[in-house]
Formats: sequence, C-alpha cells, structure tokens
Amino acid sequence: MNNKRKWSLVAIIFVFIAVIAGLVWPKGNKSDSVESKEAITIGSKNFTESKIVMQIWADALKKEGYNVQTKPNISSSVVYKAIKSGQVDLYPEYTGTIALAYLKAHIVGKTQKQIAKIAKDGVAKENLTTLNFAPGSDAQGIAIKASVAKKYGIKTISDLQKKAKDIRFASQGEFDKREDGIPGLEKVYGKFNFKSEKIYDPSLKYKVLERGDSDITPASTTEGQLATKDFFALKDDKNFWPAYNLVPLVRDQALKTSPGIKKVLNKIDAKLTTKELTLLNKKVDVDGKSYQAVAEEWIKNNY
Repeated sequence: MNNKRKWSLVAIIFVFIAVIAGLVWPKGNKSDSVESKEAITIGSKNFTESKIVMQIWADALKKEGYNVQTKPNISSSVVYKAIKSGQVDLYPEYTGTIALAYLKAHIVGKTQKQIAKIAKDGVAKENLTTLNFAPGSDAQGIAIKASVAKKYGIKTISDLQKKAKDIRFASQGEFDKREDGIPGLEKVYGKFNFKSEKIYDPSLKYKVLERGDSDITPASTTEGQLATKDFFALKDDKNFWPAYNLVPLVRDQALKTSPGIKKVLNKIDAKLTTKELTLLNKKVDVDGKSYQAVAEEWIKNNY
C-alpha cells in the first residue's frame, strides 16, 4: 500500500470515528439540559403571581431541553413543607416570607440584601438554596383610588397620614393589629385618624373602592389592579415596609443533579421588576387571560 492510499484510509477511519462519536455523545445544548433526565418539578402557591412565574420558569427550562413538571396552586401554608419533603424541586418564594414566616426573624427596618441573606442562611440548614432575588418586590402597601388621591393631593403614606380625617379605610381586620400593619405604621408616620374604618373580605377590596364605599385598602405592591388608571400604591416615603423580593427556592439535590437551571432562573429573574410583575398580574386578574398564555407570551418576548 503506497503512502497516499495509506493516509486516505486513515482519514476515512477518523471521519467514521467522528460520526460515531457524534451519535453516541450528543452535543450539549444551551443550558446543559442533558445533565439529567429526571423531571424537575416546579410548584407554585395558590395566587396569580406565583403561578405566572412558575409557568415562565417551566417554559424557559423546557425550551432549554429540560424535562419539567408543574404543580400549581399549593396552599401557602404547606408549600414550604412540600419542598422540604421533596414533593417539588423549586417554587417562587419571597425573601421576606422566608425570613419572617418560616424563620421567625425580625425584618422590619432591614435592607433587601440583609433580608435576602437571612433567608439564604436560614434555608441552607434545610438543604435548600435561594438563587439571585429578583428586583421585583411583592411587599405590603396601601392602594388608593386614583380619583381620591387627586382630590386630596395624596401620593405618599405621609400625605395619607396628614389627610386621614378625610379618608375611608377598607380594612381586612388583621392589618389593624399586625407589626407591619397600622400599629407599625403609626410608630413611623404618626396616628392615622381615618374618617371611617370598615372590615371587608380581601377578595372584594377593589370592588369596594370602585363602588365608592371606601378610599384606600391594604394591598400587595404587585397586584394587577395597580397597573390600571383607577388605582395606585402609595409611596412608602419613610421606608417602613421590608422588601419581599421574588426569589427561586430550590432543593440542593435538584441543583446538584441539574446545575444548569441556576443560570436559566437567574437570567429570567433579573428581568422581573415590580413594574413587570404588576403588568403580568394585570393581564390575568384584570384582562382575563390565563396564566399559561401570559407566561408563553413573556417567554416569546423576553427569553
């Protein structure tokens, strides 16, 4: 066999080996999703924002090639137990909820980074991890009817305290007694002498304001109604309320098996500002779209 034929044969063998190798060892995709064939189970709490974020994460991970299952509508009272027991691998949580509700820490007056560290250090003992927290904070707040705010010149909690005698408060009962409710507010802003106070079911609060029966109500700062022209959240100008930043809570085992999910979730959460979360909630709670459709649209436009 001459040298020319010999090297041609060697080249053919190398090409054959390369083709076989490509079949046996497939190329990794964008997020190393081949690292595990086990299904990743993502849960959510039983309210709109949690379900939207769950679905956004699920859609993104599926797009990256992961095998994903979802478990929406888990009661807030049991979801933390569900992740500790391995029923779910991750779900959307809030730094303030972890620190206050699960770890019983005192968080009033602390910065968002301090609260996030309390949460991260605390869940580590349960073999759980918090990833990067989103800029969006679903914190406590007070919603006001826009026409009332314009009439009395109220934009901040300080403005509300000064004009309280003209304002009717649609309470939810427990808000009048909580540390992060009226008692705490009065320590920082002074006494609120409202024109009237009545207790209503939280699910009816915006209807009560729409009917003109009351003027303000306790609210979460990312509620969809706050993205409409009819209502907005008063500015907490003395920074009384602690941050409740959205954060992925993940089982350590899931990160060990599928480490690439960390990059995907952190990339998404960096875009979830308070304004963005509010607009997403509006599409479901005000505009009537399904959370699945809203998540699909977000992924199409943002990921």
